[in-house]
Amino acid sequence: MNLSTMFEFAVDRHPNRIAIVEKDKRYTYKQLDKEIIKVASSLQRMGIQQHDRVMIVLKNRLENVVMYWACQKIGAVYTPINHRLSAKEVEYCVNDAEAKAVVYERTSQDAVLKATFRENPILIGLGSVDGADIFYNELIDRSVGSYNKPAIHEDDIALMLYTSGTTGRPKGVPRSQKNEYSAAVAHVIQNQYCDGESTLGTMPLYHTMGIRSLLSIALLNGKYVVLPDFDAKEALELLSSEEISSLYLVPTLYHDILSHQSFDQYDLKKLRKIGYAGASMTTSLTEKCVELLKPDVFINHFGSTEIYTFTICSNVMEKPGCAGKPGLQQSIRIVKADTDGGSLPDHQVGKGEIGEIIISLSSDEAFKGYWNRPEATQKAIREGWYFTGDLGVIDDDGDLHVVGRVDDMIISGGENIHPLEVEDVLSKHAKVSEVAVCGEADERWGQIVCAYIVPKDHSISVQELDEYCKSHPKLSNFKRPRNYVFVREIPKSPVGKILRRMLREGEYELFIDENKIVG
Repeated sequence: MNLSTMFEFAVDRHPNRIAIVEKDKRYTYKQLDKEIIKVASSLQRMGIQQHDRVMIVLKNRLENVVMYWACQKIGAVYTPINHRLSAKEVEYCVNDAEAKAVVYERTSQDAVLKATFRENPILIGLGSVDGADIFYNELIDRSVGSYNKPAIHEDDIALMLYTSGTTGRPKGVPRSQKNEYSAAVAHVIQNQYCDGESTLGTMPLYHTMGIRSLLSIALLNGKYVVLPDFDAKEALELLSSEEISSLYLVPTLYHDILSHQSFDQYDLKKLRKIGYAGASMTTSLTEKCVELLKPDVFINHFGSTEIYTFTICSNVMEKPGCAGKPGLQQSIRIVKADTDGGSLPDHQVGKGEIGEIIISLSSDEAFKGYWNRPEATQKAIREGWYFTGDLGVIDDDGDLHVVGRVDDMIISGGENIHPLEVEDVLSKHAKVSEVAVCGEADERWGQIVCAYIVPKDHSISVQELDEYCKSHPKLSNFKRPRNYVFVREIPKSPVGKILRRMLREGEYELFIDENKIVG
């Protein structure tokens, strides 16, 4: 099985079902396949061959989906990157991937045209852009309507995603046909999806979550409803009008949807299955999801670009924040955490002890190494295991709890403090909208806990937050913040991960002056 064949089966099975919706565009599987074949034909005629990388610098949109499937049909490697990247970042990714073509639109035009490419990739423009060698519409209009179908093997690369690069140069993660098909099947099973499922296509297609939504819905002949620029009100309108049945989002987007002032005006009865990944979800947001959405299925998926599934928690309502047990194709271990990369798979810690989470590479969902980055591959892969850089602990039920990143761990007076446990407590305060916790250098303690708070109003005070933490039964006194910084927003990556580095480096806008706690 390969992805092109998977899609062809779906077209044959239910040709007249709606495959994709974007505003007033509604394509059946048969109509979508017809456009995909036209684009695949034109790409081949332009000289794009099997295994060539095609760099996609687009928002989520119909044309992006068509380019994805057209690449699969001709065996090219769909290689998407964030359309908001700078010229230097686009330049790095295109040159690193040795891309044969670059597809861009108005929002990414400046970055693409200002970049300096070592080769001369074909520039494919979407809409009224400058500098294009050929336009997307011409791929349709000039197509001969047929293509030469190559022999595609399960180990051929179908997709290359670039990691976010928040801690350095982004790394290309090549993923095979087998990796992607296996991950799609796992996603369907683990999220309890069924035939004809529908979802909101707003998680970006340059991210593993976005790709998983696209693939799993196609596998089930479902409906993929595109929302290129996330807006909570527009999301609510689509969830209601398109009767969407499932969601797979980062916690930030659930927060925005549930907090919207018009939430109660929309009928979301068809939305029965929700899942999240990409970042941790606070207990208060978990409870809000249960209260307002009343889902039949509520999944916490813990995984990565490199290996799609680590663990799955299917009882989030009973165990908020829990990452659960290994996925159906997976095995995990908790080993001694070592920032220098000296730990090995047999350095396991005991139950209840915090350590680094490592994942077996024997899964069909697992990559085999980074693109052109042997040093990064060597650091991440040891003796058949992938070292995630995440810290976790196994509870008495055998379930995993993720407590932070190895690099984010705060060591204060010799004690280890994990940001998530402090964030989870503060997020429940009535006057706290959002919170992020980091370590701050301190002459006496080495580090102290610093809490960055987005307040709900100006009445918030350091004193009441400190008293709240002192009296909270789940927070030891040595873990309570000694410094509070009230900020207008928490800096996050495009998929909702907190960028603690930016907070530590002072890249934020103050809401109220910061205040230190003494004692």
